[in-house]
Amino acid sequence: MNSRGIMNPIIDDIRTRLQALGTEEVRLATRRFFKEDILTYGLKAPEVKRIAREAFRQIKGQPEPTVLGLCEELWRSGYLEEAGLACEWSFAIRGRFSPDDFATFERWVSRYVNNWASCDTLCNHTVGAFLDAFPQYLQELSRWAVSPNRWMRRAAAVSLIVPAREGRYLEEVFQIADILLVDPDDMVLKGYGWMLKAAAGPHLDEVFAWLMDRRARMPRTSLRYAIEKMPPDMKTRAMSRAD
Repeated sequence: MNSRGIMNPIIDDIRTRLQALGTEEVRLATRRFFKEDILTYGLKAPEVKRIAREAFRQIKGQPEPTVLGLCEELWRSGYLEEAGLACEWSFAIRGRFSPDDFATFERWVSRYVNNWASCDTLCNHTVGAFLDAFPQYLQELSRWAVSPNRWMRRAAAVSLIVPAREGRYLEEVFQIADILLVDPDDMVLKGYGWMLKAAAGPHLDEVFAWLMDRRARMPRTSLRYAIEKMPPDMKTRAMSRAD
C-alpha cells in the first residue's frame, strides 16, 4: 500500500476538514506572525493537533515508509496546517526511524520549509529525535549551516535545541554557532541564539565563556537570545562588548 493509492482518501478527508474548520479571522491573525507570505486554512494550533491525532489512528499501523510518504504529500501542499500535521505524524513514528530517513528529512527542509514555524516544529521534534537515534548524522548539520537556503541554516541550529536543553551535544552546538556567528539573516541569528540559550541551561559557564570570547563580533540579535535567561551580572558583562 503506498501513499498515492488507497491511502489518498485520508489526505482528502483531512483537507476537507481543514477547509471547513478554517476561519478568516484566524487566517488573518496567523499571517501576522510571519514576514513571508504563507498559505493557511485559518486554524489554531490545538485544532491542527487534534485532527492530526484523530487521523493518525487510521495510519499508525502502516509501514514507516507509507506514513512518511503521506507526510510528504501533506508537505507538498504548502499549507501551514498540513505541514503541522506532517510534523505530528513523523514525530509519532520516531521509534521506527532508520538511517535512510535522513535524506527524507533533509529534502523536507530544503524543498518545503518556508517559514520559521514549520522549520522549528519539524526540527525540534522529528529531526532532533532522528539525531538522537543516529548521532553519526550530527556532522551533517555543519553542511546545512553553510547552505544558501536560510531555512536549512536555521534548521542546523534548531535541530539541536531539545538535546541541548538536556545537556547533550555541547561540542556540536558550539560548532554550529561558530559557523553561523555572523550570518546575515535574522531568522538564522535568532535560531542559533535560541540554541545557545537552551545549552546555557545545563552548561551556563561554558556557554558564557564562549559568548565572552565572541561578543565583539556576535550580532546583538543572537546575543540577546543567548543570554535571555542568564543571571543579570552575566547579561551585563556579555552586552558590554568589552571588559
